[in-house]
Amino acid sequence: MPPGQKLRRGWPVLHYGPVPRFKPDTWSFQVFGATADGEKHSWDHAAFSALPRAEVHADFHCVTRFSMLDNEWGGVLAATILELAPPAPEVTHVMVWAELGYGSNLRLSDFAAATTIFATHRNGEPLTAEHGFPVRLVVPHLYAWKGPKWVRGVEYLTADRRGFWEERGYHNIGDPWREQRYSYQEGEGEGPAL
Repeated sequence: MPPGQKLRRGWPVLHYGPVPRFKPDTWSFQVFGATADGEKHSWDHAAFSALPRAEVHADFHCVTRFSMLDNEWGGVLAATILELAPPAPEVTHVMVWAELGYGSNLRLSDFAAATTIFATHRNGEPLTAEHGFPVRLVVPHLYAWKGPKWVRGVEYLTADRRGFWEERGYHNIGDPWREQRYSYQEGEGEGPAL
């Protein structure tokens, strides 16, 4: 386990703000920003649910110091989204947008990792609303705040900018193996250029 973490058997509900209400008739998942073709790509709930599915077996590490080991996440790989809506060559980062204006920034390499998944299920069960239904991002090699609940889209960026928690003092990268919890721990090149 990463340093400073403790094993947790249950899955605590942690988030900022209220649990949004899912509206299937108006829900969409969008990819925009610096796309290779300059276009916005969009899937309604039925189309997103029909995308190729995958399973990822991975641990889950929360910055609040708990870890859950050997989860089975089911959903759509970030690599699938990158294939269907490719970024422009100059893209270096993404902002993953969720309900209520929440955003989480990631390096493109972290987003493109083989285990990064837009999860709809955990351990064979659909996510509950409190845990991000219908879609949450899971980036197993980073702290869990980097994977927002209630995801609605991805913005391709040609320069990094801080997301919701990063603007409030959390580390820009969030690697649990290096205990990158807070922005004051950032080394040179680990945050957006000023």
